[in-house]
Amino acid sequence: MKKRQFLKRLGQAAMATTIVPIASRSQKITHTNQPYPKGEGKDFWTRIRQDFDLKPDYINLENGYYCISPKPVMEKLYALTQMVNYEGSYYMRTSQWENKEKVTARLAKFVGCNPNSLAITRNTTESLDLIIGGFPWREGDEAIFANQDYGAMKDHFYMVRDRYGVVCKEVSIPNHPRSDEEIVALYESKITQRTKLLMVCHMINITGHILPIRKICDMAHKHGVEVMVDGAHAIGHIDVNISELDCDYYGSSLHKWLNAPLGVGLLYVSPKNIPNIWPLLAEYGRMPRDILRLNHTGTNPVQIYLAIEAAIDYLENIGIQKKEKRLRFLQKYWSDKLRDVPNIVVNTPIQPERSCGIANVGIAHMPPKLLAETLLDEFGIWTVAIDGFNVHGCRITPNIYTTTKELDVFVEAMKTLATRK
Repeated sequence: MKKRQFLKRLGQAAMATTIVPIASRSQKITHTNQPYPKGEGKDFWTRIRQDFDLKPDYINLENGYYCISPKPVMEKLYALTQMVNYEGSYYMRTSQWENKEKVTARLAKFVGCNPNSLAITRNTTESLDLIIGGFPWREGDEAIFANQDYGAMKDHFYMVRDRYGVVCKEVSIPNHPRSDEEIVALYESKITQRTKLLMVCHMINITGHILPIRKICDMAHKHGVEVMVDGAHAIGHIDVNISELDCDYYGSSLHKWLNAPLGVGLLYVSPKNIPNIWPLLAEYGRMPRDILRLNHTGTNPVQIYLAIEAAIDYLENIGIQKKEKRLRFLQKYWSDKLRDVPNIVVNTPIQPERSCGIANVGIAHMPPKLLAETLLDEFGIWTVAIDGFNVHGCRITPNIYTTTKELDVFVEAMKTLATRK
């Protein structure tokens, strides 16, 4: 039997023995009442896996785009959807706002900020674009961000450049920095008296690199520069306290690592900055310091944000420190096995504190797109190609339901592909 056939069958066997079959569309997804074992050993994570309906067609190592919700959260979402549909406009005209305030307060406590500084949005892009587009720009003002930042926000900076005459300055973050100070100095080198806003990733989405946010904020504030943090991959992934970061703006997507239903995010704005941001969508009658003036969205699927509480409940049942430890273990499990393999390049720092569950790996002689396609077609592994800005490889994002047996399949597949000419 050829090695590639053996690996593919091994991958299929790994999925067949560990993945809970996905429910059909006519079935109601219900979770087991089996208790969670104590501690954080194999039995605990095997039980956690039972909370997820996983498609058996592939090993899913692309949870960075959207982490599917566990069954307890989905059950709550179904119940909320039925409630809103049952009550109709009565709910929308009576309980809607009070309930949203309660959810916002719970979320604010979870991320460590004042509820009056937090707004629920649909995703990180919406959150940060509200700031970029509503910032009080003047011709000649400067903005700083990295090549490796998310494209949607960079595009919005280019739009305000074309509209208002803003100067965009870009840095390139090294994949393997020597120290925090190297990164801080890189951003500081671009600051002038005209610099108004600096955008920085809490966790770079294409490599998983965790940046020293508090140090960057302290440096920027000494120069009178405001800092906007892209925390798309941080909330629910690592332990985050927004107040301790001392940033001016923070955006995140809760349908990523918090495992909330698809289509919900958050925007934090420091109280002193709320009056300075111009709303992109009109909200009548809000006071200048009311953050809700910044994200008027009209009628929307309110059951989605109501389910945020269920996602927080689920995570708190696990514990954010325990989850962070598990995600870091899974990433190190596979990346440490590949770092010294000939022709394989790991584009994520090796130091544990500089990454968590996300990492990026490539093969020197293989284009990332071809690598991603081959991993899926030959080995049944789903991931995503990244090709640009000093990062050439596939982003690998396991989740808490991922097993080491599945990661073994991925490691062996990469070693096989690395030997091909």
